[in-house]
Amino acid sequence: MYDNWEELENSIVNCKKCKLCNNRKNIVFGTGKKDADLMFIGEGPGADEDIQGIPFVGKAGKLMNMAFDGIGIDREQVYIANIVKCRPPGNRNPEDDEAVACLDYLRNQVMLVKPKIIVLLGSVALKNILGKEYGITQSRGKWIEKKGILYMPTWHPAALLRDDNKKIEFWQDLKQVKQKMQL
Repeated sequence: MYDNWEELENSIVNCKKCKLCNNRKNIVFGTGKKDADLMFIGEGPGADEDIQGIPFVGKAGKLMNMAFDGIGIDREQVYIANIVKCRPPGNRNPEDDEAVACLDYLRNQVMLVKPKIIVLLGSVALKNILGKEYGITQSRGKWIEKKGILYMPTWHPAALLRDDNKKIEFWQDLKQVKQKMQL
């Protein structure tokens, strides 16, 4: 574990811990306020993220930004990362070995950020952070506390692009997060 951002970021630059490194254009490390009270964790970069090296800049990210704007969450005041730092081919879910290869990087990011609340975006983030026994449908919208951090599992913004009905629940979940941040 690294106790500063520079060493952590340098440690990942030439990462070859899993096969995802073979096709990446950029490592998508994370973005935002490095001491944020609120952190968002997704599953992995898509094509736009791979090109730009920044998480959540594609269609799903634009939708998430619209929700942030509507609820009053400033993207510059949160930290955003993913389970894996390289794009899975065809935007498939990361495989277990790929997630395991990257989890120490993410754990180190969480340790450095020290967030009070982590929003888990989708099933992959939920299962890799809180455990395989959790399901997104059952856990979504319910606060889970572990080791002094509050977790809010919700839909991944990409799921909202496929199912408009999930947008309302996503909005409600983010409103809960915003309310909790104001307490």
